[in-house]
Amino acid sequence: MRATESNQDYPFAVTNTAAALLDDAGTIVAWTPAAEALLERRSADVCGRPARDLLADPGRWEAVLAQGRQGEQEGWEGRATLRHGSGRELEIGFRVIPLNDGARGDAARCLVLGAPLDLVTQWRQDHAFTHELFLQGRVGLAVFDADLRLLRTNTHLLPYTGVPVELNGRRLADFLWAEDARIIDDRLREVMRSGNPLIGFNTTVRTLDDPRGGRVVTIQAFRLQEPAGHPMGVATVFTDVTDHERSRGRLDLLYRATGALGGSLSVLRTVEDLVEVLAPSFGDCAAVDLAETVLSGGEPPTDGHLTLPLIRMAVAGAEADALRTGTARFTAPLATAVAHPTAAPHPTVTEAGVPEPAAPGSRECQGELITGLGTRPTGPESDAAPEWATAVPGAHSAMTAPLCARGIRFGRLTLWRTGDTPPLEEDDLALLEEIAARAAVAVDNARRYTKERRTAVGLQRSLLPPATSETAALEAASLYLPADADSGVGGDWFDVIPLSSARVALVVGDVAGHGLHATAMMGRLRSAVRAMADLELEPEELLAHVDDMVLQVAAEAESDDADDGDAGMPVPSGPAGATCLYAVYDPVTRSCVMASAGHPPPAVVSPDGTVEYVELSPGPPLGVGGWPFEPVERELPPGSVLALYTDGLIERGEGDIDQGMRDLADRLLRADVLGRPLRQARHDIVEGLPPGRLRDDVTLLLARTRMVDAGSVATWRLDADPAIVGDARHLVLDQLTAWDLDELAFSTELIVSELVTNAIRHAGGPVRLRLIRADTLTCEVSDSSNTQPRMRRARSSEEGGRGLYIVAQLSHRWGSRYAMGGKTVWSEQILPLA
Repeated sequence: MRATESNQDYPFAVTNTAAALLDDAGTIVAWTPAAEALLERRSADVCGRPARDLLADPGRWEAVLAQGRQGEQEGWEGRATLRHGSGRELEIGFRVIPLNDGARGDAARCLVLGAPLDLVTQWRQDHAFTHELFLQGRVGLAVFDADLRLLRTNTHLLPYTGVPVELNGRRLADFLWAEDARIIDDRLREVMRSGNPLIGFNTTVRTLDDPRGGRVVTIQAFRLQEPAGHPMGVATVFTDVTDHERSRGRLDLLYRATGALGGSLSVLRTVEDLVEVLAPSFGDCAAVDLAETVLSGGEPPTDGHLTLPLIRMAVAGAEADALRTGTARFTAPLATAVAHPTAAPHPTVTEAGVPEPAAPGSRECQGELITGLGTRPTGPESDAAPEWATAVPGAHSAMTAPLCARGIRFGRLTLWRTGDTPPLEEDDLALLEEIAARAAVAVDNARRYTKERRTAVGLQRSLLPPATSETAALEAASLYLPADADSGVGGDWFDVIPLSSARVALVVGDVAGHGLHATAMMGRLRSAVRAMADLELEPEELLAHVDDMVLQVAAEAESDDADDGDAGMPVPSGPAGATCLYAVYDPVTRSCVMASAGHPPPAVVSPDGTVEYVELSPGPPLGVGGWPFEPVERELPPGSVLALYTDGLIERGEGDIDQGMRDLADRLLRADVLGRPLRQARHDIVEGLPPGRLRDDVTLLLARTRMVDAGSVATWRLDADPAIVGDARHLVLDQLTAWDLDELAFSTELIVSELVTNAIRHAGGPVRLRLIRADTLTCEVSDSSNTQPRMRRARSSEEGGRGLYIVAQLSHRWGSRYAMGGKTVWSEQILPLA
């Protein structure tokens, strides 16, 4: 055989084959050129010699002849070891073809065809492989011609309903869906065109007779070529991987469903994310119904004697609108799971239609599968489909599984299939039960978190002041929005604290972290700030004291952690740090002094409509320690609006802080805070923020400034002379008469007399007396001493020591505050009704 000839050619082909013609005596009478090339022996050297002389061992001639079968009419095949012209041995395979009708021994002549033994063996292997390949039934084999008509297939090409028995000469489009056939034909044409094999191409095939569902096949294909290299067709292997793909799809669905369940701590978002995964991947429509108590974080009933209203919380899929319409709220029994409801007993059901709570793993926690919905009879009630199964129009199958955690059922997960989708099967129900079991744990965890979050939010709201307030200094309105369930409630707080002399303090703070520990820390900080504000400390001094307190709290927490050791489960805690902005507004001077501990600066909306942020020099957050806080003083015209806020309002993942501050400025102007009541405008400022989807708490405190006009303030400077006390009383009485406050003349005269006397007696130096008529009547006496006035119980034998006691009895409230030049003792009285 020529070396250029393909190894796949039949080794005993007549053309260009190594051949020898033998007479009846076994003498070589003819020798082909191919035989000369195979053994490197010339025809002249071998013709006329016995064929046995070609053997490497001529003594094995009889053994070679013995390979033939007596009476073989078509010839016979064998193997022999010949002597090559180079002297080496060469194994060949040969075929003997009689040239008459005689048997091997009687043949007058015979033709012997030969080829190297390895070539013959390979051909036989290829032939056996091809033969057996078309006989096996595990994969489908097909040979297409250049026009993609079927030439040859095995019997199990596509063992599906609707595939003809005889496929020779047919196209795929003759028995497959046009779309499915076109997809396969396009790929096979590309193989024909490029010569590149097609490997691992998955597609769905559906027959014209049975289009529902179809089967998933993997296609491998390679081009067939003629000896001249021209494409002659394509060979294709079809492997049914439907079961494998379904298994992999179920695992993928379970993985995605588990991921969706772990993405949120909100009950609503958890079930919404779940149904979005299930429909349409698993069914055409999916729904989750939950017990009403779950939504508020309550514990579902465990005794089975109470009604259990179910609320349809989430739906998804093609028929979602049908499930939403008219079914937003209903009372129904939970699904009671049996794979075959007609063959298994139903669980115990209460009078209200609610099954008794099931133990984990019991039959009552299994799912229920209903098929053939479109063909069920309408006659006997026992054969009628349950109401939940027929909720989706056009559904041919449905299944449901209860949500059961800790032995308590509190909801159900339901799935429907419609149209041409394949009906649900037992394996689908098993998967739904597994998803429902995981969903139950996730929903129960979200329920517990909802309960804790409601507690934290309720605690926080109880620790905050009223949302609106009005004083002589300003009109205030606040708004607080808690973070979403995933982030947890934070530690934002605000406060409006009345101070002496008609002044008011504005506070906004933000505790680091989320959860109950942040809420508890917020309560401690608010109490501390109010207590220190009552001491009339300057803003920077107040923040310094609060900073020390936070450091002490952090040290105590570390000490407790060290002492507890392994004593038990640790109490959840978090960072003790916080930011805070403290501002004091004086309506008499119209000045606002503020200091910041790492908090964003307030925005000021001036009466002319401009918005600007106060340029603060913020100190470090509370809890850092070792750094001073710098005050900033700003004069605010009457009618200005001061906006204090937490970072949740300007850091919402939509850009940087600067962009958030610009957005807040625009919101303040659009809300018309200058022309509308702040209690109305506050809601417009936060309009557009996603309710329940905030990553951090949002706190906003708005304050519209007012002023005490000059005619409501009277100030006198008095010498440090006891004789001046009488003059002070006359000055005050005259001023009260001018203000039409004669009802307060007697009490005010006594208060002024006692305070001025104490200042002259104990402080010396000049004394300032001031009356302020605002929402109360304030009487102030300032001196240069820093000695704190103290009220004490005087003995009956003592002539003095009763002055501050008298002041306390006549005043609504009284106190003292300190400044750089000394102190001020003040008293407030409630104004009489007009």
